[in-house]
Amino acid sequence: MNWKTVCDGLSAVERFCAAVEVSGVEYDSRRMGRGDVFVAMRGEATDGNRYIEAAIAKGAMAVVTDSREAYEKLRREHAGVGAALVERGRRALAEVSAAVMGHPERGLALSGVTGTNGKTTTAFLLEAMLRSVGRTCVLIGTIETHVGDEVRVSPHTTPESRDVLEIFADGVKAGATEAVMEMSSHALEQERVWGLPVDVAMFTNLTQDHLDYHGTMEKYFAAKARLFERVGSPAPRVAVINGDDSYGRRLIAANRQSQMMGYGLEPLSGDYRAEDIKLQAGETRFIFKTPNGDALMRSSLTGRVNVYNLLAASCAALARGMTLEEVVAGAASGAQVPGRFEVVPSSNDMTVVVDYAHTDDALRNLISLARELVKERSGRVITLFGCGGDRDKTKRPRMGRAAGKGSDLVVLTSDNPRSEDPMEIINEALAGVRETATRCIVEQDRAAAIEIAIRAAKAGDIVLIAGKGHEKVQILREGTVPFDDVAVAAGVLREIA
Repeated sequence: MNWKTVCDGLSAVERFCAAVEVSGVEYDSRRMGRGDVFVAMRGEATDGNRYIEAAIAKGAMAVVTDSREAYEKLRREHAGVGAALVERGRRALAEVSAAVMGHPERGLALSGVTGTNGKTTTAFLLEAMLRSVGRTCVLIGTIETHVGDEVRVSPHTTPESRDVLEIFADGVKAGATEAVMEMSSHALEQERVWGLPVDVAMFTNLTQDHLDYHGTMEKYFAAKARLFERVGSPAPRVAVINGDDSYGRRLIAANRQSQMMGYGLEPLSGDYRAEDIKLQAGETRFIFKTPNGDALMRSSLTGRVNVYNLLAASCAALARGMTLEEVVAGAASGAQVPGRFEVVPSSNDMTVVVDYAHTDDALRNLISLARELVKERSGRVITLFGCGGDRDKTKRPRMGRAAGKGSDLVVLTSDNPRSEDPMEIINEALAGVRETATRCIVEQDRAAAIEIAIRAAKAGDIVLIAGKGHEKVQILREGTVPFDDVAVAAGVLREIA
């Protein structure tokens, strides 16, 4: 593609349209190839403008920069290289990537989901529903990325725009017509999703998380709300919003541009509701009330929180043109989402569950569900959890209180301490547990803690291993090491058996 053609669609302050051909886009100079455009932008950890010379040495034919100094240096010293000066590097990355890749985003109907809890499950459910009626999909989320039938590793919940568009391009080549994406608050605020035309936007809920980045709940909410406004493209055609959530009600009240589909369990939550809910381990049933009729919804997912996830995905599927009957059938066929109330197979008369719950609200919901499941058998709830390092410290005692109030025994351990001292993190969470009367065992080593929790269980008890869910590594100060909660728990269960 001619660099001038790319320039024509770029929101630039200044540009030099050298007569060069470009064939790719990169923002990491280490991945540069001959003929690529290098987008140099200031980020949170580093400044990409420091690597312009390295990118040119590797064959960059054009450079987009958000630095006036870097742009002027380019014009002086590299007259044969195309150049553009932009105000916002991430917006430019999205615009250049879309142009060079032939605008793959225009070939997919995009459904985006945001919220504190439930994004992953809702995205998986919606993809399963769409696939059940023969549609080929792209899925981008926390656990993994799907391109049709191909499964890829997801390094981030929401990648940079260049990487998203590359996945979309692969999807279009594979015959995909639908895309489902988790959109994190970081990605929305940083404009990693700039220019993506969202057809259906979903909001699950908002509880305290990521305040280490956003600072306040209002700023956190404002980042989430951007999905329903304009992030370089028109507002979504349809907004699917949890009307039982106080922040969701604010979004509903502020909406002026999208067709609204409010959902929930309460009478005033919206036109799409769940009634006559029946919950048991391995099955959830309810009557799905809609303006166009009612239907019995069944799913192998467990718990009240998944009623909300099913409602969100069902509304989005209806918005994407599926019939009510197709939605119900698709929900029934949905598979287990890795690390989301994942029951570890066991021959013992106890239940061991691995779940990603890593906020106090998610932990409360998880423990509440476990309490319902053991009630008939007079069993106990044993909760193992830890808190992540280099993240919002204020939620640590809150998580401790949530675990202590709902559990019969708490095992407090390490999660992903990152650069922090694991015992300092544990002690901050322990302060919250101590506000309750619940017994707490502290064991820093997560594998040893899992064994303690499982061996403490008796017939009829449920052991909750919370915090890491689907993750296959543990991030320590010394580096990243392999670690899988499910595999460790399964090993302990085999030894006991």
